[in-house]
Amino acid sequence: MTYIAKPRLHHPTLTRNKVGYTRRDYEGKVSTLCAGCGHDSISAAIVQACWQLDIEPHRVAKLSGIGCSSKTPDYFLGASHGFNTVHGRMPSVLTGANLANRELLYLGVSGDGDSASIGLGQFAHAMRRGVRMVYIVENNGVYGLTKGQFSATADRGSQSKKGAVNNDSPVDLVGMALQLGASYVARGFSGDKAHLVPLIEGAIEHGGAALLDVISPCVAFNNHAGSTRSYDYVRLHNQAVNRIDFIDLAPEIQAAPAPGESIDLPNADGSILRLRKLHADYDPTDRLAAMRQLQQLQAGGELVTGLIYIDPKARDLHTALRTVPVPLNTLGEAELCPGASALAKINASLR
Repeated sequence: MTYIAKPRLHHPTLTRNKVGYTRRDYEGKVSTLCAGCGHDSISAAIVQACWQLDIEPHRVAKLSGIGCSSKTPDYFLGASHGFNTVHGRMPSVLTGANLANRELLYLGVSGDGDSASIGLGQFAHAMRRGVRMVYIVENNGVYGLTKGQFSATADRGSQSKKGAVNNDSPVDLVGMALQLGASYVARGFSGDKAHLVPLIEGAIEHGGAALLDVISPCVAFNNHAGSTRSYDYVRLHNQAVNRIDFIDLAPEIQAAPAPGESIDLPNADGSILRLRKLHADYDPTDRLAAMRQLQQLQAGGELVTGLIYIDPKARDLHTALRTVPVPLNTLGEAELCPGASALAKINASLR
């Protein structure tokens, strides 16, 4: 296979962010995916989001499993840490890395096969434990590497490129994440970058388990009439519950907006998520209401996008386990083995 290397030289007039990087500095290798693949648009959105947030690439750890989607971390943030795990096991490897070094930003990139089939159990436990991560599912409804069989997220009644009809019920990762306790749940569309970039920014700045399900059409096997994951179908059936703006390190706004206009949700670091409500009665901070709205719209054949749910007071796994505030991999023998007297106190507290 022939690889095309990107030029190392950058034009001197390229705009730099606050930490001195150009947008090009957040890119990776040239993609080998099919021309027009939605996954490449997601990679571009991640690049844009990280550049706008002034994130230093070496502070990011990106992990993936197996599949077309799991190849994509090679195409963005080339100067970050990366680990390609075995099929469906990305969440557990990421959990271990997160426990060892909480100071890194963790991006978990997966697909509908990697997360909704072989990795479904791993996905469930990462969500319920509140591992602080941005869990991005590049969802196209097919197994692209094995020539287009239906994946577990394919809608019942949808048709394959050869005309076969899917008779199985789909696995809804968004609905599962809501039930399992994820504190940031959103869905985007790779064909709508303006909507997708702030969703990624909000997930990055969120303090808990953040799931972003991105509908990403497969141009080779699932972009035809009869598919519910094609560009045309998603554009016709996209039911956005809100439009989101990310405001970095802005002062908190206490005034309550009128229904149907906008709502400001502060993050722990001072940044703001500003939602323009397209459904006047939709409250993204009400988990039960979000689940009900999701089911109602999906029953009508609509594909719900936007910020579906957020918990402004999210907790992560470190908070639940009451770990020390410094990375565990920096602890020395004195902290890890404090001696017999410390052990005696621990044993006494358990009696």
